Amino acid sequence: MVYKIFRKVVLLIMLSITAGLLAKNLGLNPRQVLTISVFSMSILGTLLFWDFRLSFAFFGTSILLITRTLDLENLIRFSSLEIILFLIGMMVIIGMLKDAGFFAWVVSLILRMRNFTAKKFVLAISITSMLLAGAVDETTSIIFIVAAVLEICDYFEVNPTPYIIISVFATNIGSMSTVLGNPIGILIATKSGLTFEDFILKAFPLAIICLIVAICISIIWFRKSLKELDLKIKEVGDNEMLIRLISIPPEKETKIALLVFILTLFGLAFSHRLDLFWGLETNTILLIIPLFVAGIIMIWKSQKARKFIEKDVEWWTLLFFLFLFAQAGALKYTSTTDVLAKKLTGAVKNNASLLMSVILWLGGFASSVLDNVVLVAAVVPIIQSFKGIYVALQPFWWALLFGGCLGGNITLVGSTANIVAIGILEKERHIKIHFFNWFWIGLIIGILTIAITWLAILIIPFYRG
Repeated sequence: MVYKIFRKVVLLIMLSITAGLLAKNLGLNPRQVLTISVFSMSILGTLLFWDFRLSFAFFGTSILLITRTLDLENLIRFSSLEIILFLIGMMVIIGMLKDAGFFAWVVSLILRMRNFTAKKFVLAISITSMLLAGAVDETTSIIFIVAAVLEICDYFEVNPTPYIIISVFATNIGSMSTVLGNPIGILIATKSGLTFEDFILKAFPLAIICLIVAICISIIWFRKSLKELDLKIKEVGDNEMLIRLISIPPEKETKIALLVFILTLFGLAFSHRLDLFWGLETNTILLIIPLFVAGIIMIWKSQKARKFIEKDVEWWTLLFFLFLFAQAGALKYTSTTDVLAKKLTGAVKNNASLLMSVILWLGGFASSVLDNVVLVAAVVPIIQSFKGIYVALQPFWWALLFGGCLGGNITLVGSTANIVAIGILEKERHIKIHFFNWFWIGLIIGILTIAITWLAILIIPFYRG
């Protein structure tokens, strides 16, 4: 055990030094080389020592401050507090929904159907997973979907693994459909100026197409499991008992929570229009609404307000994001990203379509092994440095979003939703999913869905401005 840790530490140091040496060979100055080395240390430390990722974020930021590579004023400026505040507000709202039994009611409502079949089950969990991921976030969505899948599969005494995998595929696809689906959505929106409305008009339709492809492939791939479920359903006969099992009538509190949530979504959907009406900076209302609604919730549920803040807000994750964003900002502050942007554009001979393709495909495969927030935080400053080189930056932002979300389906550790679902399955049913049981179908769905978004950005002018 000690030897393994020592080997990882040595590897981390060697890789960080290598990154610095490569940066020096690219013509970067000492401050830029130090910034690259520190940022590489934080990313590699996160990969090699996941449980200590916040420690590496602290260490890296401390080094940047003590070497005067970054000052306190710019630390605060680059930490993207607007994103952190948005996520805090949304986490309080999600905590309220969980407390009111909203998710259990939604899952029971959609799964409660007559003439139950295996294909209908796949359709139901896929559509539910996508919509819930887009409406709240991928992690919250998958927790409730997995619970529903396990309950149904236990009732029919079938292996839940295929249906868990299908749910995760749909969740990752749904996470790209709105600003709310994935932390990288709000990160890209705030840095690029893309609005909630842009996501609905441009990302949501592609998510639907990708979901249809994923469902079709999953039905073919898991046809034996679906056939087994159909046989079990015939044996059980009428699913009236199942309907009773998953029926959860909405209580008054659930209805109020639903109304609050609908009004929140309505406000977010029209946030850009409200920005224009009041002459505010882009996405100002988008960031205000979750905080305002969270404030109302904590007055309404005053006895549970502290619980929402202390238990439902993921402070560990938010602090990691904050310091990671600050380190990524240091790349821009030291003009490191400007140099990298020029090198990159020179390598592709200023071909915007080729560069977009590189960002999309490399982003997709990188996010299959690397946390997509870490990936996006590193790439955002580089894309910002393209300003002045290319007229339209939107294709690059969409490429980063689609690659970061869809690449998560390729491996079983490709996204937070994957890890959460696998963890629940192992804990609750002692079932372990092996790497290649996931990889081959994940690779097919990942490549095809990324290809769909790639063609859309290349061919449809709508995505270029």
